[in-house]
Amino acid sequence: MKFPGHRRHKHYFPVEDKDPLINHLNAEDRLKRNYICGIDQIVVDIEAKVDQAFLDEFHLQRGMSQVIDNDVTNALYERLKRDDMIDYEFAGGTIGNTMHNYSVLADDRSVLLGVMSESIEIGSYAYKFLCNTSSRVDLDHLQPVAGPIGRCFTLIDDSGERTFAISAGLMNYLKPESISQSLIENASALVISAYLMRTKGDETMTKATMQAVEYANQAGVPVVLTLGTKFLIEQDPQWWAEFVEKHVDILAMNEEEGEAITGFDDPLMAADKALDWVDLVICTAGPTGLYMAGYVEDEMKRETEYPLLPGAIPEFNRYEFSRAMRKSHCNKPVRVYSHTAPYMGGPDTIKNTNGAGDCALAAVLHDLSANVYHRLNVPNSAKHEQAAITYSSLAQISKYANRASFEVLVQHSPRLSRGLPEREDSLEQSYWDQ
Repeated sequence: MKFPGHRRHKHYFPVEDKDPLINHLNAEDRLKRNYICGIDQIVVDIEAKVDQAFLDEFHLQRGMSQVIDNDVTNALYERLKRDDMIDYEFAGGTIGNTMHNYSVLADDRSVLLGVMSESIEIGSYAYKFLCNTSSRVDLDHLQPVAGPIGRCFTLIDDSGERTFAISAGLMNYLKPESISQSLIENASALVISAYLMRTKGDETMTKATMQAVEYANQAGVPVVLTLGTKFLIEQDPQWWAEFVEKHVDILAMNEEEGEAITGFDDPLMAADKALDWVDLVICTAGPTGLYMAGYVEDEMKRETEYPLLPGAIPEFNRYEFSRAMRKSHCNKPVRVYSHTAPYMGGPDTIKNTNGAGDCALAAVLHDLSANVYHRLNVPNSAKHEQAAITYSSLAQISKYANRASFEVLVQHSPRLSRGLPEREDSLEQSYWDQ
């Protein structure tokens, strides 16, 4: 486990840095390992520049996410290939991206559940997915299927508007019996997306996801939900609110999805409302930055050293130096909030917004997992006198998530190709020390 950020205080790991003359490592001293688990519709992202005439030709609604059948998929792909319109082809999927980025940032194991074509040819969609996924992502638990995985076409017009055309293939046929109960129960977190609930007919993905959620809820494993798209949430916001309240512990969303599920267009108020249902909220708000909201025991709250910020909740970041806790673990819970502006003010040129939110979530998961890892290996540390679910404060996690998402915004791929640099040429050391 590579710990997030730069640490120079007494709690800094790694526990393996021991004096060999005093501490002789033996079999019992081996570090205990943990992992996070995610379920996704295994898909390859194909990005291309198109015009309105192209969208009309294939009956696609501009700016919408829509499912297309195999005949349209094949015709669309052939047209893009014939006219040399494809810019990039990447392994994709909301949770697939998150698991990959988590493993790159943490340099540690994650487990991805879903389906994979049992017969893979070089150059095929399935082959490209495997080639572009970190070797730290455990794919051994994928369910084999006799057919193609999903394909997602991201079609960008001259104005920058993105239209998504999704060919499901067999990506929604993960079976409940393919979900290992022990795998879920021993995970540090279970990560799912709202897309997994968009199934129909004989597709089994939703049943498999609910089976995994049930295992996680029973074992007390945090369930992390990323909302994915406002269009899906808008169809039945009441159902989603009830689902989140009953099954979810950590909610990730952007400001549009936050408005769809809470009714508040202010991301701070949307995050505050979501705290009625969950223990921790991450809300990305584009050029405005990133908001986080959570709970802390009254006696454990820590005041910020940064300027207090105005907002719908006055001076809302007063206790942002607190580490988040489950509300149920607090005798006197206090709501805490944090906000961080985009790293370096945001990139000069945004090459891609696909996956930026997934990368921010991966950074948050890295911090949660680091806390579990530290507790497993140094259980008597003063760090764990507080029953926190995060290793760092909300302010530090928000800063880290913004920094990670910046890397995606300045590249075309939604997936990180390397971890963050050890030293930031553009930042003073004090950025991470605070």
